[in-house]
Amino acid sequence: MSDIKVGIIMGSQSDLPVMAEAAKFLEEIEVGYELTIVSAHRTPDRMIDYAGKARERGIKVIIAGAGGAAHLPGMVASLTTLPVIGVPVKSSNSIDGWDSILSILQMPSGIPVATVALNGAKNAGILAASIVGAFDEALGCRLAAFKKSMKSKVEDSAEEVEQKGWREILGE
Repeated sequence: MSDIKVGIIMGSQSDLPVMAEAAKFLEEIEVGYELTIVSAHRTPDRMIDYAGKARERGIKVIIAGAGGAAHLPGMVASLTTLPVIGVPVKSSNSIDGWDSILSILQMPSGIPVATVALNGAKNAGILAASIVGAFDEALGCRLAAFKKSMKSKVEDSAEEVEQKGWREILGE
């Protein structure tokens, strides 16, 4: 795997099942990453330190996942000039995830955070790899191969449905 280019942070360990999807994709596409827990509310000094030193550690993009009030992505974006991708996480105390989505999506002018779908950490990993891949030809080629494989899977599925019919595929 290449050197670390993506930082993956989350507000608590309970977010790990969601955020691990970003890490899995980055491993698949061979992009180096680091993963840790940084709480905007419980460890603000850790958050400030993480965001302030990310660039010097070689980080190119930060993926920040948070549930509930979901301040982590926006606060990190306010502390760095690196791109930040926010992942709203549906938490146990969530208002069906909308609190997290809106907290990340509705950033004030000057503090942009790219936002993916609720629990959409895999897409955050793909977006982070795309950002880094814009400046890394080898990674760009790996992403092109990934997208080509998605296209092939859809075409194979379409052929199967057209040949067998939906009843045979669903066992009806």
